[in-house]
Amino acid sequence: MADILGGFEQAVLLSLLQPSTEIGKQGYGRAVLKEVQARLGRAVSAGAVYATLDRLEAKGLISSRTEPGTPMRDNRPRRYYKVERAGVRALHDAKSAADRLWSGVRLPAKGTA
Repeated sequence: MADILGGFEQAVLLSLLQPSTEIGKQGYGRAVLKEVQARLGRAVSAGAVYATLDRLEAKGLISSRTEPGTPMRDNRPRRYYKVERAGVRALHDAKSAADRLWSGVRLPAKGTA
C-alpha cells in the first residue's frame, strides 16, 4: 500500500479524474486549479496546485506532457496531466483508510462540550 494521500493531494487527483469536458482524465494546470477550488469550496493558490502536481508526478501517481503553445496563448506551451494506475490505487487506498477510520462512528457525535 502506498503512503496515504493528504486531503489536498486527493482533491487534485480527483479533479484530474473529473469527467467534465474541460478536464477529463487529463487536464492542464489552470483547469485543475478551478476544479480543486470548486471541489473544496474555497480559494486555492495556483502555486499550491502546481507544487502538488509536481509532487504527485514525482511519486509516479500522475504523468505529464507538454504541448506547443498556440498564438492564442502567445505561443506559451501547455502542460497536460494524466492520472496513472498507481494514482487510482492510491485514491482507493486513501478512501479505504478513511472508511476504516470512520467505521462505527455515528453522527451527530455525543460528547462533552
